[in-house]
Amino acid sequence: MKKMNLKSILAIFMGVALIAMTACNGGGGQKAEEGDKEAKKGDKKESLEILYPNWAEGVAFTHLAKVALEDNGYDVKITPIEPGPIYASLAKGDADLFLDAWLPHTHEDYWEKFGDKLVKVGESFSGGTTGLVVPQYVDINSIEELNEHVDKFGGEIIGIGSGAGIHRNTEKAIEKYGLDYKQVTSSGPAMMASLQKAYNKKEPIVVTGWKPHFMWANYDLKYLEDPKGIYPKDVCAIVSRQGFKKDFPTLEKFFSNFNLQETELYDLMGAIKEGDDEEAAAKEWYKSHKVMVDSWWPEEK
Repeated sequence: MKKMNLKSILAIFMGVALIAMTACNGGGGQKAEEGDKEAKKGDKKESLEILYPNWAEGVAFTHLAKVALEDNGYDVKITPIEPGPIYASLAKGDADLFLDAWLPHTHEDYWEKFGDKLVKVGESFSGGTTGLVVPQYVDINSIEELNEHVDKFGGEIIGIGSGAGIHRNTEKAIEKYGLDYKQVTSSGPAMMASLQKAYNKKEPIVVTGWKPHFMWANYDLKYLEDPKGIYPKDVCAIVSRQGFKKDFPTLEKFFSNFNLQETELYDLMGAIKEGDDEEAAAKEWYKSHKVMVDSWWPEEK
């Protein structure tokens, strides 16, 4: 019995050892496969940070990018801050990407200060415009007509944050056109709340507006003509810190293809605006448009 017990014990030890060796070999194989997958992906890092302003299109671009990248194995942090700190952070290498840089005009001052330390990767939207916007029911069509109706508009142009390029250009428009108006500095959401309130009552209002923005899908609006050319045409550029391409060659190719048409972007912005959770709304939109988003990846990722 003692001899049999010893054999049994030895058999058990041998079995345990065999199982352990098999598990180790299997784990090594899995890790090897994961390593091959990472090598095939080509990116040296998997974690990145995207900065964005509280502008409707910037929120949309950024959340779409986050869910698409996370679906492909990346760890993505998104941080909302003002445009000035965004450019400064990227220039210092403290973050990786900004998907809503209005170039070459609206953010010209930022680019002159930080551009030599940044890289333009692509264009998230290629038809950016800015200007003074009124509802279609307002019976003026040009910035030059505003002084004839100061009382009607309360002498106010409803604007957004002072760090935005459109805020600077509106101050320039007030000067160049000799407008008897002041620009009310607020935020994108606050400006939209003022527009909605006035629109629902069919009251006159003039706001600083831009395309792309869901306001154009939700309301019947028009730009006031700008004969002095204060408000330029831009693209919504994707800019990165220096060294981004070296660290993320696959993502650099992805973002060079990342581009939305106006109808697609309004659909995305509308979904995010109507959803209680911005990321959840972006995820649902991504699922419905996955074929398009997947086409932005290089063939080997």
